[in-house]
Amino acid sequence: MIFITQLIYIRPGQEAVFDQFESVAIPLISKYGGRLLLRLRPDPNSIVESSIEMPYEVHLVTFENESDFARFMQDEERKQFLHLKEASIRSAILVKGQQL
Repeated sequence: MIFITQLIYIRPGQEAVFDQFESVAIPLISKYGGRLLLRLRPDPNSIVESSIEMPYEVHLVTFENESDFARFMQDEERKQFLHLKEASIRSAILVKGQQL
């Protein structure tokens, strides 16, 4: 099992466009055996310590294996909406890991 953590940084004023992309992408996760474990929007008051910019959202997703994750990323329906992702996300940090 692999875990994917994503720190997502949104272009100012593009929150609604980002939400449109997520409304398509998130339901597709389960199609490839994945699960959205956590989706949160950090609040400045919840940060104890940081040396990076606070992200707009943090996602934690799990897939059975790299192949399932790769298939999700190549999903044709998801690809049709990538323009929304590109229009709304300024940058993202993706971290792959495994449960210890």
